[in-house]
Amino acid sequence: MQSKVDAPCPQCAEDGSLTMLANSSEIPYFGEHTQITVLCASCGWKHTDFIPSDGERPGFSSLVVNDGEKSMARVVRSSSCTIRIPELDLEVSPGGSSSGYVTNVEGVFTRFENAIETIIRGEDGVEAESAKQILERLQMARVGGFILTIELLDPRGRSQIIHSEATSRELGDDEKEVLESGPEIPVFDLN
Repeated sequence: MQSKVDAPCPQCAEDGSLTMLANSSEIPYFGEHTQITVLCASCGWKHTDFIPSDGERPGFSSLVVNDGEKSMARVVRSSSCTIRIPELDLEVSPGGSSSGYVTNVEGVFTRFENAIETIIRGEDGVEAESAKQILERLQMARVGGFILTIELLDPRGRSQIIHSEATSRELGDDEKEVLESGPEIPVFDLN
């Protein structure tokens, strides 16, 4: 479903430039969800998120990636999700412009690799060497040459790793308190 949003863009404040796309579908093993994307034709601002049909429960999902097959495990990441790879001390927290996406573990590794390559281009010496080692370990993990754990921590409960060996649990209160919750989904008042 596509509709015009009668509200100014939260980024550029242009009136009449927002379009909202809503698509309900079934993600295997994740269940029915609605993907909502709001786009601004004026400045290009975009926000995507996933809303599960069964409500929100703050959640933790993890998978030990110890072979190439697990690199293909599906990852549903909402805009409120923090992703961690504890063995490499890597973490990405949701920021003010964070968006949700559906990918696989390999796609998550690629996102980390792209960020690390940016660091390598801007640094030299010890920092660059450390970043290169992390990059090599991520690349080895894709084929099972280095064992890593991928963790999704989502205070809104919209994220999950879909694999038979993935573990899931509810987040504890102490975990929820320290997590960023990402951008606030724009609320459009049509009155």
